[in-house]
Amino acid sequence: MRRPGRRGWAGIALAILLLVLFLKMCVRILPGDGPRRQNFERPAAAETGPLLIPVEGVPPSALTDTFTQSRAGGARPHDAIDIMAARGRAVLAVADGRIEKLFSSEEGGLTIYQRSRNGKRIYYYAHLDAYVPGLAEGQGVRRGQKIATVGSSGNANPVAPHLHFAVHDMAPGEPWYGGRAINPYPLLARPLR
Repeated sequence: MRRPGRRGWAGIALAILLLVLFLKMCVRILPGDGPRRQNFERPAAAETGPLLIPVEGVPPSALTDTFTQSRAGGARPHDAIDIMAARGRAVLAVADGRIEKLFSSEEGGLTIYQRSRNGKRIYYYAHLDAYVPGLAEGQGVRRGQKIATVGSSGNANPVAPHLHFAVHDMAPGEPWYGGRAINPYPLLARPLR
């Protein structure tokens, strides 16, 4: 059997390098295990927008604006963004506030409704795998605090775990299930310059 010469090895190395670069550009699902930061630092608003990205380890470049996409065969708007991540990845509170409602539904699965500290917004986290132990309605939470884990509960595809994240502007006295949907993408992603 003949062994590849210098040119043969160079070609193989180039092919491997191109494959690795291609995979790095195409794959955005983050591993569920691996090293995690112990202390959550508050990122600068210029890096991530006014809200913290609600899935641990997800950079702004991994976000996709799916707010205006249709769902249920065009029957309803998405009114949220989906953040793809491995099952079990930490879901973090996007801002200071309190847990308004822990709820399970056929569409959203295991969900959290968090009201902002000033009461003017609801942050909705859906398709969760589990809540952190001890999480309760009325509990105060801090920006960056782990509140749940990514999953595929409800009507989510079981082979594509993700966080469905929505933001609603609330009128005074409006209940947790009300409000007007606003696009969370510009609140999370780095502003374009």
